[in-house]
Amino acid sequence: MMRSMDDGTVYRLDELAAAAGVSARTVRYYVQRGLLPSPEFRGRDTVYGEAHLWRLRAIRRLQAGLLSLDAIEAELGRRDLDGIARLARGEEAPGAPAGAPEAADAVESARGAEGRWWRFELAPGLELHLSEDAGDEVRALAREIRKTSERRRAGRPGGEG
Repeated sequence: MMRSMDDGTVYRLDELAAAAGVSARTVRYYVQRGLLPSPEFRGRDTVYGEAHLWRLRAIRRLQAGLLSLDAIEAELGRRDLDGIARLARGEEAPGAPAGAPEAADAVESARGAEGRWWRFELAPGLELHLSEDAGDEVRALAREIRKTSERRRAGRPGGEG
């Protein structure tokens, strides 16, 4: 890892890929596809910055929510770097349009004639899907299920605590 002149961390391709948990080939593909900006040239080397890392982390999170690369490109295109970082950290839901659940861990899972659906990972292998058209009672039930799941993951079996 090197420091840039503005004291921001910069990465070589292999360092960026490792930090984001992807392959160097994936990074190159995302640059070619336009999901990542081109790296900066420093002499013979190319370097990547913090924006590249946040975008890669956001892409991985959105892919986990089963969004297509086209949908991911649109989502990243409507955000500034701070918004991308919040998305990557799970602090915001993608799009956050009207009708979206209030939870930061919501990921849009599907959109079709029947409307938009939101996905919550409750545990590895267990998901909750919530329609944007769900009524208040159903949304309250979904919140209760998610809170119970969070308590169990925090080590409080039975949802106690």
